[in-house]
Amino acid sequence: MHIGELLDRSAISLRASAASKRQALKVVADLAARSLKLDAGVILEALIEREQAGSTGVGYGVAAPHARLEGLAGMRGVFVRLEQPVDFDSVDDKPVDLIFALFAPKDAGAEHLRALARVSRLLRQANLREQLRQAGTADAIHALLVQDPGSSARSTAA
Repeated sequence: MHIGELLDRSAISLRASAASKRQALKVVADLAARSLKLDAGVILEALIEREQAGSTGVGYGVAAPHARLEGLAGMRGVFVRLEQPVDFDSVDDKPVDLIFALFAPKDAGAEHLRALARVSRLLRQANLREQLRQAGTADAIHALLVQDPGSSARSTAA
C-alpha cells in the first residue's frame, strides 16, 4: 500500500495548535471527521481508547495514532503538524510535533498493520522529518509523504 492511497491533500493540517496530547488528538479527530465524513466525537473516542492501551508516540517528535472505525470503507490517513510540540508519552520522552494518524475499517486485518509499519518506517527518516517541519504548504507535505522511498535519504538518526 502506497501512502498516496491513504492521504488526501485535504487531510493535511500544517499549523495546528494544541497544548496537550488530548487536544492534539482532538485536532486529528476534527480533521479526520471532515476528511472521512464521520463523527469527530466517535473518532476522538477511538483514538483515546487506543492511547490508553499504550502511547503511539514513536519517537523523534513523531506520533502515529490509529483507530478502527465503523463506517469506513478502506484505510485512510491524516497528517497534522503542530505549531508547538506537546508531551505525548513517547518512547523517547521527546514531545511530538508531527502526527500521522491512520484509520482502518472495523474489520481490517493485516492491511492496517502493514500501513502502520509503512508510516513508521517513512517517518524514521531524519531528513524527511526535517523537510516535513520546514514545508510551507499542504501540497509540499503531501509530495514529501508520497515520494518514492528510494529517492530520499534513509537516515534514522535524530
